[in-house]
Amino acid sequence: QVQLVESGGGLVQAGGSLRLSCAASGSSFSINLMAWYRQAPGKQRDLVATITPSGFTNYADSVKGRFTISRDNAKNTVYLQMNSLKPEDTAVYYCNADVRRVESLFYTNYWGQGTQVTVSS
Repeated sequence: QVQLVESGGGLVQAGGSLRLSCAASGSSFSINLMAWYRQAPGKQRDLVATITPSGFTNYADSVKGRFTISRDNAKNTVYLQMNSLKPEDTAVYYCNADVRRVESLFYTNYWGQGTQVTVSS
């Protein structure tokens, strides 16, 4: 079984920065696309950013220029550096990854448990 474990959330003032991490644990697997999503209270879960194994990235318009997604393939870890945070960035942030066990031909989509980010004004 593969698990995604997030860390790095917390409370920060507007204009501040946070760095989220998400590490995949388990044995004998490979990871394709990795992503961060977020869900604010009463709202749907939205895509924040994605990154391919080779490092191609894509961002939601609302975070372009402020957030940076990166990954360390050797550590099976994805990061989200969040700068110039705004109160509207307040949400639970979820890690997401497409993972293939070595004994399987198919990728399975996994979610982390989520980490709370709160930005005060």
